[in-house]
Amino acid sequence: MTISALVLTKNEEEMVEGCLRQLKFADEIVIVDQNSKDHTLKIARKYTDRIFKSGANDFAQNRNILKDQAKGKWLLYVDADERLPQGLVKEIKIAISKNEFGAFYIPRKNYVLGKWVRHGGWWPDYAPRLFEKSKLEKWEGVVHESPQVFGKIGYLKTPIEHLSARSMSQMFSKSINWAKIEADLFLKHGHRQVSIASILKLSAFEFVRRYILKLGFLDGVVGLIEGIYQSLHQAMVLTYLWEAQNKKNRRKTL
Repeated sequence: MTISALVLTKNEEEMVEGCLRQLKFADEIVIVDQNSKDHTLKIARKYTDRIFKSGANDFAQNRNILKDQAKGKWLLYVDADERLPQGLVKEIKIAISKNEFGAFYIPRKNYVLGKWVRHGGWWPDYAPRLFEKSKLEKWEGVVHESPQVFGKIGYLKTPIEHLSARSMSQMFSKSINWAKIEADLFLKHGHRQVSIASILKLSAFEFVRRYILKLGFLDGVVGLIEGIYQSLHQAMVLTYLWEAQNKKNRRKTL
């Protein structure tokens, strides 16, 4: 059973070596790089020569490129900030040898500022990561992409360690990039006009949902920080949307 390990990169010089080093068990490593400006590609070339470039910010499009370039029977998608324990590698090999499922979801342990966040809706955070290539039709969605799969779907038990939010500056930098994309998607689908009330209401609800309803307070200080951050991200999306809606309305009146 051949395995292609597939990785998307963009300015990941801090994390990419740790990611690629752990993938030596795979039969090949394929990378799609989104115009990295740092040393990501220099590091990546130590582990594979199967590197392709993409200018798209569309996650689904880039994951489809990875799929098309892969030669293995099985596709394992891994983000640069994800780490696979040896127990998970063993479980993957056993799972694909049984040939009972066409795809597998894998739980993720999300780390925020160095702490595993178990509440606030972040655990077990199952993510589609392992596919039999012939059963994966395509990925869809710009930001929150999802796979279209033929056949039965299984769930593995050993979690991936996701080192996603390593600093506040990184978290806010990520929000600035993706909040604009999310806002553009809302605008495209005709979201109702944003108001002061909607920004306050939806941002406050996001905090309450994460911190109280989903028990984020049980994660201590980091749980509070994460609840505030998610609320601010919601406000950022709505603010970008408000800005885009007003620009659109002004063009109509000219």
